[in-house]
Amino acid sequence: MAVDNRQNSSRPRRGPKKATPERLEKSALFYLERFASSSENLRRVLMRRVEASAKEHGTDREEGARFIDSLIERYQRAGLLDDAAYAEARVTSLHRRGLSDRAIAMKLRQKGVPAELIDRSLEALREEHRADGADANREAAMNYARRRRIGPFRQTARQENRDRDLAALGRQGFDYETARRIVDAETETEL
Repeated sequence: MAVDNRQNSSRPRRGPKKATPERLEKSALFYLERFASSSENLRRVLMRRVEASAKEHGTDREEGARFIDSLIERYQRAGLLDDAAYAEARVTSLHRRGLSDRAIAMKLRQKGVPAELIDRSLEALREEHRADGADANREAAMNYARRRRIGPFRQTARQENRDRDLAALGRQGFDYETARRIVDAETETEL
């Protein structure tokens, strides 16, 4: 039988540390070392710290928000935060994973990227693929199908799983025609 050591430890659980400007800046730099981030996403991460500190230590939320805003402006001027570069890199990465334009836009909106940057990044991706004579959305659907072994990438029971495969592509944001082409293709070269 497994014993949960957290409940049996003699040390009390530590609460959040007080959100001082120094701690917030260290937290921001540590976060940016590990993750690419939009300005709004970093603001949310740091505000969660301020909120926790306000509940535990009575930290002034307004003062914390003002410091975070000035910190983000400083990081933008220094080039540590660049929403346009973040959007372009994230669009490319998510496209390679097999996400549709709609799914990519939704994920970027969740991270607080402005709509005009999302549109500009998606259009740049489409232009890049048009120059190569390819359809970006169809290529993303193929990437997803390859990764999930759908359509021509499924080895057995293709007909039995046809509806399930169509639904999986639909949930990823691909239109019915694209999903049908992928699922009904006999070979990868047909696509």
